[in-house]
Amino acid sequence: MSISEYDFIITGAGSAGCILADRLSESGDYSVLLIEAGGKNRLPWIKLPIGFAKTYYHPTYNYMYYSEEEPNMAGRKMYAPRGKGQGGSGSINAMIYVRGQASDFDAWAQAGNEGWSYADVLPYFKKLERHPLGDTEHHSGSGKVGITQMKKGAHPFCSHYLKGAEQLGFTLNDDFNGAQFEGIGIYDANIYKGFRHCSNSAHLKPALKRPNLHVLRDTVVEKVLFNEDNHAYGVQVNTAGVQQTLKAKREIVLSAGAVDSPKLLQLSGVGDTRLLDKYGIPVVTHSPAVGQNLQDHLCVSYYFKAKVKTLNDDLGSLFGQAKAALQYVFTRSGPLSISVNQGGGFVKGSDTETLPNLQLYFNPMSYQIPADPNAKLAPDPYSGFLVAFNSCRPSSKGTVELSSNNPSDKPFIRPNYLSTEKDIEEVRQGSRLIRRLMQAPALKAVTAEEVKPGDAVNDDDSMLQYFREQGGSIYHLCGTCAMGPEQSNAVVDARLKVHGVTGLRVVDASIFPNITSGNINAPVMMVAEKGADLILEDQINH
Repeated sequence: MSISEYDFIITGAGSAGCILADRLSESGDYSVLLIEAGGKNRLPWIKLPIGFAKTYYHPTYNYMYYSEEEPNMAGRKMYAPRGKGQGGSGSINAMIYVRGQASDFDAWAQAGNEGWSYADVLPYFKKLERHPLGDTEHHSGSGKVGITQMKKGAHPFCSHYLKGAEQLGFTLNDDFNGAQFEGIGIYDANIYKGFRHCSNSAHLKPALKRPNLHVLRDTVVEKVLFNEDNHAYGVQVNTAGVQQTLKAKREIVLSAGAVDSPKLLQLSGVGDTRLLDKYGIPVVTHSPAVGQNLQDHLCVSYYFKAKVKTLNDDLGSLFGQAKAALQYVFTRSGPLSISVNQGGGFVKGSDTETLPNLQLYFNPMSYQIPADPNAKLAPDPYSGFLVAFNSCRPSSKGTVELSSNNPSDKPFIRPNYLSTEKDIEEVRQGSRLIRRLMQAPALKAVTAEEVKPGDAVNDDDSMLQYFREQGGSIYHLCGTCAMGPEQSNAVVDARLKVHGVTGLRVVDASIFPNITSGNINAPVMMVAEKGADLILEDQINH
């Protein structure tokens, strides 16, 4: 076999691609090529849980995408970081490990995707994780991705949040991935022994020693190649300006994420005919849903000054940083060993809601995200904390579309945020909820003042306007190659095969028919585990 031909070619070494590369090469029966546009991601900060601030505006590790101007968000271009290099967004995210609620996946199945109900996907969630609770009805202790229950290392200030929530009648929840989803608590995170544990570190790196797995880094996949029967037989790639064709004997799998998988399909002639004609791209199959159905979680933070010490005091001075560093080096514990996003929960925004529809974040630290990419992301210079919220299942849908036929040009990202009345009403619900929460005696006792937005924002209209001007993506883009039975409104079928062609699948966040409640990294890894099984099953049955 020549080095230009493999059984499987995977495009993108992100959260999904790393797992696929591991699982498809595991038996030794198949040759697998994983192609990644970035590098190895050896930056020490990537391993350090607190280190995501260092990659937030880092072009080596982050595509640093921006949306087009969003009319319902004060006309702003919204920042949309996407991970670049091994691990993808899983190497630069805040590591919150949440599956979502059962109804999210039951809705996938009800939309015509057999095999994707919560009962169907739970075994794959369990297969993923090495959980400290071990093998239980809801968890597994033998998976590859290490999980940390951050309640054991959370900053003491989080106790005021938990007590305050309890005072207001909210249920405390010890495990959002357990028997019950609703409630207030401290998040789990994919952290293991004090280090970020993403699919790169847990799956790909150990698999790299296999002779049948090859990784091509710093290489851009420019398009998928099809024969006259619409069968995907290879990819055209570009490495440092040199183009070559690589062939797949069995299948090509796109795992480039919610922005770049639809872009790659469009460049390859799989998309809406009108768009492809506009850029002179020969049409392989008219697939109008490619790049449609873009969904994301949109959040806003409220900032407070505290009367007692917070994480700002631990990390805001050189002495505090040195102390935290020593604690981490010698014990793999302390503030550097876990995410700053510690407290949170899932609650109903009103009495009329049947399911939790709002997600909360409680950070025992406050920091302003600078608009300038060259500015430093640092704690505020006082004892501070923040509370944030987002809708669990926003109904606004946007698009990802080519901006040209040049593979190196970034696509147009138009999330179309706050374009439904439901989403606007949930902004009102969440804003009221934060203000109500801050009236709980336990939180009032430790709060000196609300720094931002402050007293001037005091009714539904001004809170909505604050959200429009200050809200932002929480970086959970998904849905742009949605799974469904019909090519008219979906891109892949329930086995993740691309409609209208053969030999091609998509396995990443883009296949979500609807966004899940909570952070999407765990569901993406689940999709990869299940996707790998589907691919291997089809080889046996071929």
